[in-house]
Amino acid sequence: MVQYMGVDVEKKPVPIPWRPKYARRLRLVDAFVVVWAVAGAFAVRFGLPEIQGARDAGVDYLLLSLGLVLAWWLMLEFWGSRDARVLGWGAEEYKRVISSSAWLFGFVAVVSYALRIDTARGFVGLAFPAGALGLVAGRWLVRQHLSLERRVGKSSARVLIIGGPLSAAHLVQSLASTPAAGYLPVAAHLPGALLSTDGHRDFIVPVTGTQPDFESILASILSTNVDAVAVSAGVNIRPKDLRQLGWELAARDIGMILAPALTDVAGPRIHTQPVAGLPLIHVSTPKLTGGKKVAKRAFDIAIAGILVVLLSPVFLVLALLIKLTDYGPVFYRQERVGLRGTTFNMLKFRSMKVDADTELARLLAAQGSGDTPLFKVENDPRITPLGRALRKYSLDELPQLLNVLGGSMSLVGPRPQREGEVALYDDAAHRRLYVSPGMSGLWQVSGRSNLSWEESIRLDLYYVENWSLMGDVVILFKTFKVVFASTGAV
Repeated sequence: MVQYMGVDVEKKPVPIPWRPKYARRLRLVDAFVVVWAVAGAFAVRFGLPEIQGARDAGVDYLLLSLGLVLAWWLMLEFWGSRDARVLGWGAEEYKRVISSSAWLFGFVAVVSYALRIDTARGFVGLAFPAGALGLVAGRWLVRQHLSLERRVGKSSARVLIIGGPLSAAHLVQSLASTPAAGYLPVAAHLPGALLSTDGHRDFIVPVTGTQPDFESILASILSTNVDAVAVSAGVNIRPKDLRQLGWELAARDIGMILAPALTDVAGPRIHTQPVAGLPLIHVSTPKLTGGKKVAKRAFDIAIAGILVVLLSPVFLVLALLIKLTDYGPVFYRQERVGLRGTTFNMLKFRSMKVDADTELARLLAAQGSGDTPLFKVENDPRITPLGRALRKYSLDELPQLLNVLGGSMSLVGPRPQREGEVALYDDAAHRRLYVSPGMSGLWQVSGRSNLSWEESIRLDLYYVENWSLMGDVVILFKTFKVVFASTGAV
């Protein structure tokens, strides 16, 4: 009997209808949040004693509130925020929640202006941000429960991989390494592969066969009782058979996924264009220029400025503690390499003893990592007792908010590194320098100091190639979670 991630793939169980159940759960959460946001805005703006007849300039706000609740809930449905393809993974679900909410309130504003209705700004100004943030928070909480289920093989789509040995193995490994995405590879079919030479025995899922004919492929699909079929690159199937396979899968309500040989390319860069009956995939060149650059900079200044004001008492307390413990300087300045290879002085609260840099080469040589690109010292003896506490919760990095305000850093971006580390870069790693370095980034929310050099570079390059403002927002939210859990801190 073959098992994979706790799921018996030979008994062919009836798939659990998790998508309708999950959608119903989201509808209840959305309804609760929308009612809470609108009712709260009503209570703050008009007060509960006025609930029987809140009228202002001819507007019946009780009726408006009821209509807004219904319209908002329906807008989330019509905008596809509960579509099974975006649930539980990625930023698209959050984007649709924010977009649908913004369009609804924009429509309310336009109608109010066109009909000259003096809608209370306080009511709308409270309901929209409270509801939008509440909806995102509610979706995140529901997603955490779904992620836990998926890690044990539940609430996921069972997938059969069809393709060449190398591409199919890569796809199986990628899907298996990200169970929270909801795709559970249970078997692979390798049309045209040679049993003795293609190494398919190393697959972590069973191989159902290597026959390239349509009937054999369809038989493999039906025998594994899957919810979806993923066709990877290098598949040895005639276009005519692939089209017929699509028809058969649609008739049986089985999803069909085409996985091209593209890695680390996010959705916004991919565009399809039908030409002569072929869905050609265009991959746009990533550019952080013009309006995108301005938007990122404005976002950095706004958030960093707010955080500096709010955290100023924390700055003062930490500065006093550092000064009183060993009477050394409060701040530590270190030259790092930033945008396009320019250098800048990165600020941190000092977490090491004075003149710690003079011992770095000796410590790296002692642990045998002096020639590696990532200058990390295991169990670093230079860190002070207070410094360990600061590093555990990343409090030592708070002064970098001043770097962000000054423009040498961004809130989100690749990790800034020393010149000695940059000198060891290969051609691919140099692409990290195409954007400003960040206080946080994909490396921060994916393991921090627990990551290897190769993993850190891959995540930084993915960020550079697929930057988006919403992606920055998601990374910042994840950063708070990682920092409070002190994951990978050194």
